[in-house]
Amino acid sequence: MTRKGPRLHGIAGIDEAGRGPMIGPMVICGVLIEPERMSELTAIGVKDSKLLTPARRIELKDKIEEIVSKTIIRTISAEDIDRLRRHTTLNEIEVVEFASIAKTLGPSELYLDAADVVSERFGVKIGMLSGLTSQGAIIISEHKADVNYPLVSSASILAKVERDRIISSFHETYGFFGSGYSTDPHTIEYVKELVRTKQELPPIIRRTWESVRKIVDNESTNQLTLD
Repeated sequence: MTRKGPRLHGIAGIDEAGRGPMIGPMVICGVLIEPERMSELTAIGVKDSKLLTPARRIELKDKIEEIVSKTIIRTISAEDIDRLRRHTTLNEIEVVEFASIAKTLGPSELYLDAADVVSERFGVKIGMLSGLTSQGAIIISEHKADVNYPLVSSASILAKVERDRIISSFHETYGFFGSGYSTDPHTIEYVKELVRTKQELPPIIRRTWESVRKIVDNESTNQLTLD
């Protein structure tokens, strides 16, 4: 039986915000907590960030940071995502970042919101890459972990608050484009207008995204027809 290394302690949860949008970064957050404080997260009303209003997320952020013992946030820009996807997948990008955060936190128990369609495979990869598996850490990797585990919900909230802050700052610099998601009419129109007016796509747009490519192709075709 493998023993836990002396450095492993506490319980950690990791989640991301902004995996799918066509504009803006992906933000990944990991939090570490002492076991005896876990109930405090439930007491303050922590739940999946998507079920909370922006104001409530900000309110909870401060409370979460008072309860957890350590927080790590990593931001992967649209430019970095485009560059990395030339030779790898978004899932693998997440695996590397999740593993890096997990290794730094060094928990004896780790909960992950799985990005892979095979949730267990996601956990196995992170456990091996981080070195936590060889040290005896317990790793739970599930879909909807951000709904089922308050600690992962907490990571989800912190990641979402940080992404919202970044998006707000982008609005000031690049103009309003909504949430950045391909289902948002403001986002779609923003990219369409850039292509129509033959402007350079700013670096905050994920050029490798299929939704962006379709807009570029469609608007370019429309423009040729008009010409």
